[in-house]
Amino acid sequence: MAIIIDGKAIAAKVRDDVRLRTQKLTERGIRPCLAVILVGENPASVSYVTGKEKALAEAGMDGRDIRLPAATSEAELLALIAALNADSAVHGILVQLPLPPHISEDRVINAISPEKDVDGFHPVSVGNMVLGRPGFLPCTPNGIVYLLKEMQIKTAGAHAVILGRSNIVGKPLASLLIRRDVNATVTVCHTGTPDFSLYTKQADILIAAVGKPGLVTAGMVKPGAAVIDVGVNRVPDSSRKSGFVLRGDVDYDAIEKIAGWITPVPGGVGPMTIAMLMRNVVEAAETP
Repeated sequence: MAIIIDGKAIAAKVRDDVRLRTQKLTERGIRPCLAVILVGENPASVSYVTGKEKALAEAGMDGRDIRLPAATSEAELLALIAALNADSAVHGILVQLPLPPHISEDRVINAISPEKDVDGFHPVSVGNMVLGRPGFLPCTPNGIVYLLKEMQIKTAGAHAVILGRSNIVGKPLASLLIRRDVNATVTVCHTGTPDFSLYTKQADILIAAVGKPGLVTAGMVKPGAAVIDVGVNRVPDSSRKSGFVLRGDVDYDAIEKIAGWITPVPGGVGPMTIAMLMRNVVEAAETP
């Protein structure tokens, strides 16, 4: 049976550290502040933003909850970001994605000052990450690497296979895993990969970030591998009050029996994403 990677417990330790650092900053008259912008009322986005606001409050940080109607123009959103960039009391800016179709996500991301880009999505942040220079790292990929280190899962010389090449998870995670302090050999599989099971069966570390529930089955996993499930999929379930149940990209029940380590959904990668966001915010506030 696999060792369960308890993302909640590990994230709690990160957030405890953030809370202590926030207290020290507050004693110096600096109150870490994250501005969170939500355009529209996408149910999943509303849930994510609520979770971030709760984490800010628990850490003792200030949060600016800015909710805009879906009809907000791109120009209005860009003007708001410019004002937040110029506000010295705001240390981080986060625009919840996805945005309404009439707003360019690229333009919005590019508009955020790299010094306040706590999501790590700005091209400057991405460039710094690839080159190994100081800068904010994207929260989910950084949280995954943190989990691997915290669980003492061997990464040096390990073959890591990533399913998915998104700008949010797949691509940046590949970049972090090949850094010298991690030193994995990385394969990225995507829609152009004819039979990704040929690669997953070789993986010492398998990361699934596709968004398809139960895509990875037990026969695709190397016995003893570390399996990191990034997928959070709402699967209809009439027996639940909510009408759905959350499932990952891997067949958890079957793979738990053969993997060496595995993350649950929920309670695995998700809590780490918010924890690493909080850490980025406090680091932004600590930066002169």
